[in-house]
Amino acid sequence: MLLRNTIQFFRLKPVVAVGFLFATSSLLVAVWASALPFIKLRLGLNDSQLGLLLLFAPLGSIVGVLTSTTVFSKIKIGNWLGMGNLAQCTLFCLEVYSPNVIWFSGALFLRGYFGFLNGVANNMVASRLENEYNRKFLSTCHAMYSIGGAIGAAYTAILFGFEIKSLYQILGMYVLVTITVFSLRPFYLKHDYFIHSKSGFKLPNKSILGLSFICMVIFMTEGSIVDWSSIYMKRELLAPLFYISLGYGGFSVAMTLGRLNGDIIIPKLGDKKIIIYGSLIAAFGILMVAINSIIPLVIFGFILTGIGCCCIVPVLFATASKIPNVPAVQGYGMITTGGLVGFLAGPSIIGFISEQYTLSLGFIFTFIMLLFAAFAGYRNRYLG
Repeated sequence: MLLRNTIQFFRLKPVVAVGFLFATSSLLVAVWASALPFIKLRLGLNDSQLGLLLLFAPLGSIVGVLTSTTVFSKIKIGNWLGMGNLAQCTLFCLEVYSPNVIWFSGALFLRGYFGFLNGVANNMVASRLENEYNRKFLSTCHAMYSIGGAIGAAYTAILFGFEIKSLYQILGMYVLVTITVFSLRPFYLKHDYFIHSKSGFKLPNKSILGLSFICMVIFMTEGSIVDWSSIYMKRELLAPLFYISLGYGGFSVAMTLGRLNGDIIIPKLGDKKIIIYGSLIAAFGILMVAINSIIPLVIFGFILTGIGCCCIVPVLFATASKIPNVPAVQGYGMITTGGLVGFLAGPSIIGFISEQYTLSLGFIFTFIMLLFAAFAGYRNRYLG
C-alpha cells in the first residue's frame, strides 16, 4: 500500500513540483547543520553566544507570522513559489560564509522570515491540490522535507569523506536546488491566485493550548537536533567527520519513513496514542543520545527520536482543524505559533545549559519536555 501511494504521488508532476519545495530547505539545513561547528569556531562563539544568535531565525519567523496576510494579499502565490524558497536557500549560504556576527545574525533573521512564509505557501497550495485531485498527499509532501534532510546528510557525509569543506558543499547543493526550482517553475506559475492565510501571531486559546504546547515541544526537539547534533557528535563524542552529520541524517530518515507510513499508522493507532507513544519513544531516544558515548548508539538514539516525532505534527494540524468554532486556518496559525515558540526557546536554552554545564544535560532537558508532551497528549480531550 505504501509503495502504491508513493508511486501515485510521483506520477502527479504538479504535486511533485510542490513537494520538492518542502525539500529545498531541508537539503540546505543538512549541510548547514554540519557546518555549524566550523561557523562557531570561525566567529569565535561559545555555546551560549551561539544559542543566543540562533534566536534570530525564529524571531524572523514571528515577523513572518505578523506579515503573512499582507504579503500574500499582494503577491500571487505562483510568483512566490520557488522564488521564496531560493531566497531562503541563499540565506543559508550567507550564514555559512558570514564574515562576522552581524552578517550571521541578519541572515538567520531573514532566513526565519522567508522560512515561515514558504511554509504557509507550500501548505496552502498542497491543500488546494488535495482538493483538486481528491486525494490525500500532504503527509507525503512533509515526507519530502525529511527526504531532503536525509539526502543532504548523506551528501555531506560523502563529501566530508573526500575532505571537501562545508564552504564548497553548501554551494554545490545551492546550485542543484536552483537548477531544479527553475526547471519546475512552469508548474508554480500555474497557481495564478492570491491566498489570504489570516495567520496572525496570537496566544492559543484554551481549547488548543495543550495541542500548541505539544507542537512547541516537538518543534523544540527537532530544532535542537538540527542545531546541536553535529556539535555534540564532533565536540562531545570526538566523532570523525564522516559521522558528524549522521545524527541529523538518521533522525531525518526515521522521520521520512514514518511520514510515508503515516496514513496507515495514524488510523490504526488513533491520534491520542500517536501523541503519547510517539512522545515517549522520542524521549527514550533523546535520553540515549544524552547518556551514551558510543557513537552507533547515539545515532540510534537520534533515529528513535525521529520515529517518535514523525507523525505527531500531522496529527496536531489535523486535530486543530476539527476544534469547534475555530477555523482551520486559524487553528493552523495558533499551532504554528506554538511551534515557533519551541524553535525560539529550545536550541537557545540548550546552548545556555551547555555553556553552564554540558550539552548532554541540554538533551536531558529535551527528554523531560517530551515526557510533559506525552502527559499533555494523555490529558487532551480533543485527541480521539
